[in-house]
Amino acid sequence: MRKILRVAAAQMFAAAFVLAALSAPANADTTESDADIAAEWQTAWDTYHFTDTTPPAPDSGRSQVTNSISVEIDSPMPLTFYKYSDFNNHIGKNPFLRRVVTHKEWRNASATYRNLTAIEEIPYEGTIVVSKTHAQQRLHPTGFYYETDSWSEPNVVTHQKIDFTPLPGGKTRVTENLTFEADSSLIDFVAANGTASHQQLQEALKQAIESGEL
Repeated sequence: MRKILRVAAAQMFAAAFVLAALSAPANADTTESDADIAAEWQTAWDTYHFTDTTPPAPDSGRSQVTNSISVEIDSPMPLTFYKYSDFNNHIGKNPFLRRVVTHKEWRNASATYRNLTAIEEIPYEGTIVVSKTHAQQRLHPTGFYYETDSWSEPNVVTHQKIDFTPLPGGKTRVTENLTFEADSSLIDFVAANGTASHQQLQEALKQAIESGEL
């Protein structure tokens, strides 16, 4: 029952974004090349500066909410870190995620940076709506954590820091610290349902890692 509720929350979360963004049906998106999507990523980066974690000004009409969720996975920490942090492994675990387009990857000291776009296909009122989340992921393998900043319609910014902690018996605790930023009229909905969506993904990744699927 909890899983069903989480799926419903994710669907409601996505549908609300569809309405707010007035997104186009999926068949209108099929002509987009990876280069087109990369150009959209660059526009979002230049326009919204979504790696900026500065809280919105009180009179800006925007708000932030931070939540933290954890899961224990019966898998050694280094292995769990690499499987969990690979966004391609999220395909099929997030019910809407269809592909991840990596635009650029590079190293800076010990960290690996990735500029990417996650593409979701969301069923809505008899059609399929395409939603894109433009993001930058920064992996820190020496500290066993990664950070992701992202932007998606309707002007929702998310900052994530995911920590991996070894536990006795070869297990790993994964803690996601999630900060959502959106218009003040949407922030409670975005934070509650965004957190529920991440919890659903956590559980799906836990099952896939423990079963050996990943």
